[in-house]
Amino acid sequence: MSERPSQSSNVELIEELHRRQAVMYAGGPFEPVLELLARDILWHVPGSSPIAGDHRGVDAVVGYFQRRRELARCTMRMRPGEVIAGEDVVVQLVDGSLNDATETLRWRTVGVYRIREQRVSEVWLVPVELDLFDRIWTPQDTTPPSVAG
Repeated sequence: MSERPSQSSNVELIEELHRRQAVMYAGGPFEPVLELLARDILWHVPGSSPIAGDHRGVDAVVGYFQRRRELARCTMRMRPGEVIAGEDVVVQLVDGSLNDATETLRWRTVGVYRIREQRVSEVWLVPVELDLFDRIWTPQDTTPPSVAG
């Protein structure tokens, strides 16, 4: 009988995911992040921005990461916050920011991470303010989105 991972090991997995994503979004390699994901990963992003959708499989998730990094011009930063952990799910508040040509844009999300066989198998990215999140991740021709503090 195999031993189930503990809630603390699941939290550690998500902490490591965020550390590796920080390097990746700053222009580093994708492979260290992919090592933590199940081959059949499913990443849900609501809304109507260019990063929205259900990204199924490693190739689609890499495409999502690439698009997000490109739109943020490698300036995206994540600041993980409070965590709730269950047997196979970790929920975490994550504040994000990116530097636009004229200002720093900020958002808050709730990440819901399903863990299977010590890998992240499904992610729901839930923006607290979806309209703001969509504006930030939708390229503007000349005028950046207006964002309050």
